[in-house]
Amino acid sequence: MNFNPNRMIRPNVASLKPYTPILPFEVLSQQLGRQPTDIIKLDANENPYGPSPLVAEALAEAPFLHIYPDPECRELRQALVDYTGLEAEYLLVGLGADELIDLTMRLFIEPGDTIINCPPTFGMYAFDADVNGAQVINVWRQPDFSINVDEIESVFAADDDRGIKGRITPKLIIVTSPNNPDGSLLGDDDLKRLLALPAVVMLDEAYVEFSGESRMQWVKQHHNLIVLRTFSKWAGLAGLRVGYGAFPPDIIKHLWKIKQPYNVPVTGQLAARISLDDRGRLLGNVAKIVETRENFYTTLAQIDWLKPYPSHTNFILVKVEGGRRAVDIRQKLAGRGILVRYYDSPALADHLRISVGLPGQMARLGSVLQQL
Repeated sequence: MNFNPNRMIRPNVASLKPYTPILPFEVLSQQLGRQPTDIIKLDANENPYGPSPLVAEALAEAPFLHIYPDPECRELRQALVDYTGLEAEYLLVGLGADELIDLTMRLFIEPGDTIINCPPTFGMYAFDADVNGAQVINVWRQPDFSINVDEIESVFAADDDRGIKGRITPKLIIVTSPNNPDGSLLGDDDLKRLLALPAVVMLDEAYVEFSGESRMQWVKQHHNLIVLRTFSKWAGLAGLRVGYGAFPPDIIKHLWKIKQPYNVPVTGQLAARISLDDRGRLLGNVAKIVETRENFYTTLAQIDWLKPYPSHTNFILVKVEGGRRAVDIRQKLAGRGILVRYYDSPALADHLRISVGLPGQMARLGSVLQQL
C-alpha cells in the first residue's frame, strides 16, 4: 500500500510560505561568532531595558508551577481592569497577541472568505489569514503610510466576477496604530469610516504605550471593533508571550469557547500582573525609549543618504538613498555586531527598520552609520 499522508494536507497549508521569525540571542551568537554581550540587537522591537526586576523575583518564588494555570486569567484580567478602564467581561488574555489574531481568524473565517490587509504592516496578519484559508485583499498604504480608506470602501461596493453588486464582503479589516514597520498613527475619522462598513475591524495597538493614543474604550460603543495589545514591548515580556484584547460581548463569548483552556502559563500570568503593579517603573523606561528615539531620529536626519520617517513607536523606519543599498548597509552593520531589520518589498524597497536600544547602543550605531 503506497499511502502518502501528504495528499491529505490542506492545499492552502501545503502551498503556504513559512513566516520568517527573528532569531534569538543564542542562535545569533553562534552564527556571528560573537558573545551575546557583543551583539547590539535592534531587529525585533524588543525592549532594551527588559522586564521589571520584580518579575524575576516573583518567578523564582512562584509556588504552583506544577498546577495548571487559571484558564480565565482572573487575577490578570482584574489587574487589566485598573490599567485599561474596561470591565473584565470585555477582556481576553492570550499567548501573545499573535494567538488572539489567530483565534479571531478561526472564529470568523471559513476557507475562501476574504479579509482586508493594509500593507506594509505586521506580517502575521497575512500569515494567519493564509493558515485559515482566507483570501487576502491587500489595500496598500499611501506614500505617507496612511491607510487608503477610499479604496477599502470601494472593495465593499465592487462587482464580483459575475457583475453582481455587493458580493465582495470581507469579514475582517485589520489595521494597526501605531503601524509596524513605519510607526504612523491611524486617525479617528479613518477608523470611524472603517467601523461604518459591514465588517469586523481588528485594531492592533501593540505599540500604544509609546504613542499614548488608544481606542480600547471604543469597544464599548462599537459592536464590530476588536482592540489588541501586548506586554512584549512596553513591559519587556516578549519571551513570556502575554497579550490581551478588548472584544464586544457578542464576540468574546464565542472566543471563550474556542481558545485553548490553559493557553497562558502560570509564569506569563504572574509576570504580567507584576508588570502592571510596577508599571510606574516600566512606563518610565518607555519614556526613556521615546527620548532616545527622538535623539536618534535627529542623528539619522543628519546623514544625507538616509531618510528616517517620524515614529510613534520604539523603532524608526529608514530609507537608504544616495545610490546605496539597504542590504549592503545591513550586512556591514552585522559585521560589526549590530543587527537591524531589512526590507525589500514593493512598498519598502531599500528600507531598514531600527529598533531603539539603550542610549549607548544608539550612539555606537550612529557613529558607525556616519563612518559608512
